[in-house]
Amino acid sequence: MDDVAVADAALRYAGVSVGYHGTPVLTDVNLELAAGERLALVGPNGAGKSTLVKSILGLVPVLAGTPTVLGRTPSRARTQTGYVPQTDSLDADFPVTAGQVVMMGRYRRIGWWRPTRSADRRAVHEALERLGLADHARTHFGVLSGGQRQRVLLARAIAAEPRLLLLDEPFNGVDAVSQEAILAVLRELSTVGTALVLSTHDLTVARELADTVCLLNGRQWAVGPPAETLTAETLRRAYGGHAIELRDGRTVLVEP
Repeated sequence: MDDVAVADAALRYAGVSVGYHGTPVLTDVNLELAAGERLALVGPNGAGKSTLVKSILGLVPVLAGTPTVLGRTPSRARTQTGYVPQTDSLDADFPVTAGQVVMMGRYRRIGWWRPTRSADRRAVHEALERLGLADHARTHFGVLSGGQRQRVLLARAIAAEPRLLLLDEPFNGVDAVSQEAILAVLRELSTVGTALVLSTHDLTVARELADTVCLLNGRQWAVGPPAETLTAETLRRAYGGHAIELRDGRTVLVEP
């Protein structure tokens, strides 16, 4: 691949292995994601999905291979990368509003001790509005429902205007209304060039949202379009169990 293509890639992993204390959790990952594309990481619990997401942020060591994020090393690209974790470290009892949580996404632009500008306040309002939470800007974060809190965390990430957005199991414990709101915003973001990496165990979400699916379990088992990757055979091999393809196109996994 030529240098221009590498520079233009939002994400490029070539033969990458990642892990902790020199011990691999995930090996031989080969991925490429362009601006505006959506990648789903799929695999069973403990497969290495979260570890891979954290490696893209530069938070988990790369033990082998070459990782390139937005044309840079993962740690250098972090300022242009948004992240929505599985669970947030914010204490539900901490006296902070939804709007203040979203404003945290602007701190890298304005600095921790500088006053907010009209552009920052506008970005926060627009992010909350996109997630259907504009009326909750002054609501205490801790009293929101689980789905609403997850939408606030996504609003915080997009308020930073990232070029690459990482989401780690964003639909765990989320109600149907919040899931649809989140999916709609993710589709909108990709149309304006934001690249998305989504870790999920939900095969339906992966099929409907992703351009590319990467099937993981200790290593990369398959990567490609959902129709080619999420087959009963590849799922059976990766999960070590049985996969049954149903008439409506869904796949049911039966663990051994």
